[in-house]
Amino acid sequence: MNINKKSLLSFLILILLFISCKKEKKEEIVVEEKKPMNILFIAVDDLRPELNFYGAHHIQSPNLDKLAKESLVFNRAYCNIPVCGASRASLLTGIRPTRHRFLNYSTRADVDAAHVTSLPKLLKENGYTTISNGKIYHKNNDDSLAWDNRWFPKGNIRNYKLEKNIIENGSANLAMGGASSHEMAEVDDSAYFDGEIAQKGIEDLKMLKNKNQPFFLALGFMKPHLPFNAPKKYWDLYNRNDIELPESYVRPKSTPKQAFHNYGELRNYGNIPKKGDLPKDLAKELIHGYYACVSYVDAQIGLVLDELKRLELEDDTIVILWGDHGWNLGDHKLWSKHVTFETALRTPMIIKVPGKTKGQKTDAIVEYIDIYPSLTELVGIVTPNKVEGQSFVPILEGYKPEKDWAVSKFKDAVTLIKGDLFYTEWTKDDGIAYARMLFDHKTDPLELDNLAEKPEYQETVNQLAKDLRIKWGKDFLK
Repeated sequence: MNINKKSLLSFLILILLFISCKKEKKEEIVVEEKKPMNILFIAVDDLRPELNFYGAHHIQSPNLDKLAKESLVFNRAYCNIPVCGASRASLLTGIRPTRHRFLNYSTRADVDAAHVTSLPKLLKENGYTTISNGKIYHKNNDDSLAWDNRWFPKGNIRNYKLEKNIIENGSANLAMGGASSHEMAEVDDSAYFDGEIAQKGIEDLKMLKNKNQPFFLALGFMKPHLPFNAPKKYWDLYNRNDIELPESYVRPKSTPKQAFHNYGELRNYGNIPKKGDLPKDLAKELIHGYYACVSYVDAQIGLVLDELKRLELEDDTIVILWGDHGWNLGDHKLWSKHVTFETALRTPMIIKVPGKTKGQKTDAIVEYIDIYPSLTELVGIVTPNKVEGQSFVPILEGYKPEKDWAVSKFKDAVTLIKGDLFYTEWTKDDGIAYARMLFDHKTDPLELDNLAEKPEYQETVNQLAKDLRIKWGKDFLK
């Protein structure tokens, strides 16, 4: 009888253990896997790294400053092409420009890089909701299959509000009614495109909050692109009497003539002379307008970031902010982009990764094709083999980067950025240089003394020429 009781007891214990194990396994099965991080992808047109967190203290941008304190700030980020359409197509496909690929503002990624899966397309294929608001690609319908939704504000692209400018500009795509203080309107922030883009982004965040899948929300803000349209209150933040022309407001004779242009983008506007240097008062007015537009777009970005926090999404969302290229504000007596001076190539770029960033800064050299593989690594997606960029995630982890160079191109000019050296060659299809430019930023940060033709630098030039041809990409001359 005792044996039977013991056997029965053992049997009951085995049954209880079996039930317990089954219950544990069942509980393990129903535990939901944490969804990948969201990505808030903020592009700003024509934004220079002339901001407080880059050491400049005359532009009021409190929201960008706050984001920088929560991010990794790249002191040396460079676009691969200093023109909007080409820069964006290269960044979003992760591949380099060549002699015949990614050439100008009207570039389309789905034409020049049809063989590559773009970043938004890859994310969409991996379960992300992908939304493009405002100017992400230059052409709103570019790479259309990559997006669940695309939206752009309605109206004339130059977005004038003052009646005089609307009449003079008509429906033309190129504005002829004044570039700067002629458009100082007493209007609300939402009157201009960037205000609409911010509000659309806020509404999308509310919608995405309730979706059970990660999102890639891309917001492309228009300012500080010309014309300098911003509500009057942002102009009023600055006293024009305090604005000075840049220290580099000169064209040195040692610099090749190929390095300069007639800033045709600006010459399209009615109050800009068709040739020659700008009058100093007009130059200061343009700088004033640029500052006002940066403060305006800063306020709109702040609204979106505040909503991200209010919706309790910021701990689950990577935020990356970048300008599509630099912009000349009188540097070398130039305006706009379209050159390979550092003022057109160096860009603002910051990334906030929850749990990893807290206001760090890095002097590592990164280029825009590096953004694609970095974001895919951060969200755990395999990067396609065709992507030519190199992930900067090791920098986030505190490691020294393997790469210390970048290559940028505009038309015939190709620039190798390596350490403190900026080396540019102008070449034709045969790859042979017909003009050269070399600056050492350690001794000449304003790029006023071209070293390329000086006898004592010929060995350095020859080595940089070899490096450039190795690093500009295997398909460059095709």
